[in-house]
Amino acid sequence: MFVFCKKRRLLSYFFRTHGYIDMNTCSRHTLVRLSLLLVFFAAVSHDVVCAKTAVPQAAPEPVVEFVRGSNALAFDLYAKAQQHPGSLALAPISISTALVMTGAGARGDTGAEMQRVLHVDEDGGAPLRAAAALLADLRQNDGGVTLHVVNRLFGAKSFAFDLHYLEQTKTLFGAVLEPLNFADADRSRSHINDWVAKQTGGRIHDLIPPHALDQQTRLVLVNAIYFLGQWIHPFDARSTVPVPFRTANGATHAVPTMHQLGYLRFAHTDGVKVLELPYRGGEVSMLLVLPDTTDGLEAVERRLSPTVLEQWLSAISPQSVLVSLPKFEINPAQPLALRDTLSALGMALAFDSDLADFSGIANPASAADRLYINDVFHKAFVKLDELGTEAAAATAVVMFETSAAPPSEPPPEQFRADHPFLFVLRHAPTGAILFIGRVSDPIVDTSLPVASNAKDIGRSATYARPKIL
Repeated sequence: MFVFCKKRRLLSYFFRTHGYIDMNTCSRHTLVRLSLLLVFFAAVSHDVVCAKTAVPQAAPEPVVEFVRGSNALAFDLYAKAQQHPGSLALAPISISTALVMTGAGARGDTGAEMQRVLHVDEDGGAPLRAAAALLADLRQNDGGVTLHVVNRLFGAKSFAFDLHYLEQTKTLFGAVLEPLNFADADRSRSHINDWVAKQTGGRIHDLIPPHALDQQTRLVLVNAIYFLGQWIHPFDARSTVPVPFRTANGATHAVPTMHQLGYLRFAHTDGVKVLELPYRGGEVSMLLVLPDTTDGLEAVERRLSPTVLEQWLSAISPQSVLVSLPKFEINPAQPLALRDTLSALGMALAFDSDLADFSGIANPASAADRLYINDVFHKAFVKLDELGTEAAAATAVVMFETSAAPPSEPPPEQFRADHPFLFVLRHAPTGAILFIGRVSDPIVDTSLPVASNAKDIGRSATYARPKIL
């Protein structure tokens, strides 16, 4: 059921109540390097809506267990990454998939540590099969969204890989092995980056950074995820107006802010306002978490956990809500280096050139040719505007050898995101967190001055009762 009202009158009501203005990414062992670049776009356009979320179908238990592990890892990583200043975005599914594919070749204590970090209870092929089943589930949709997941292995022509490992990754993930001549490192890097860009709709470039490959490179494992979706009922670009956004340090910027009145799943609980905006098809939604206070995001982040997320999801219910959501952009200059983070979480052996055991990927006769993880890089770009949501993520593992309501009714709830907030892009049928991040400061658009007579403009119009269709 959709609920519509005349947009200009709605805006007048909104501006009258809010005071807004104008309408108009060398030891004896082989190096494994994991690089991740996430690109997430959100685009929206406006209407008064009544949103419906599809009722999730029960996922198979192995998939449920893998999702629990992936979500737990997401919060583990976020707890460390949140120490970095500014806005932030992570792609947990891409990270988990890359790690579980790499972990499938880990043995002994190395494998056991990776299992604990991934929050999986079994070694061998069980987590690998569960991850593959999840990705297959994510690819299925009713046409409301596009979710494209691809995997590939780029291997050195001269290196002997374990045939069982190659068969597993090919069968379960479609990750075929493409031979490359890493002696020509620049050409190989360009080839891989071009493939990633093509698979992500041109949104991810330079996934593999300069100097990450050389003649000792043996394997690059790539996972790429591309998401394209539209809100069930978009925002109207004509309702996007400049609104002050207050950062945690007290700075204020006028940023383009979208508005919508809708019947949406909302809750005001435990010091935060929680709002769910669903995408077409009803299986994927964005959860927005807004602290009550301008400087409250840090405290909310400190208590983030799977349990807290479930509490928020249980609390929200359909209500009439006035939404004020800024367009924003997250584009960090440098990637996050996750080696120390993952080591601190408990998988230090994987990064140890003397002790790591990845003999399930390759088991050369010479100990000088064995594998270990050197580093993990993660970079994200996030953009939200009026058209919908576009998201892409890519993970590369590089191995190389070293030497609302009318005035007569109760007013609607308000979700006014004019200070830092969290976002979670989530797949409802499985509960998988696809993307998670925070907006500390949206785009600053100096061409949008804030008028001083906004309230007077709003008072001159009337508010129309929504039509229920």
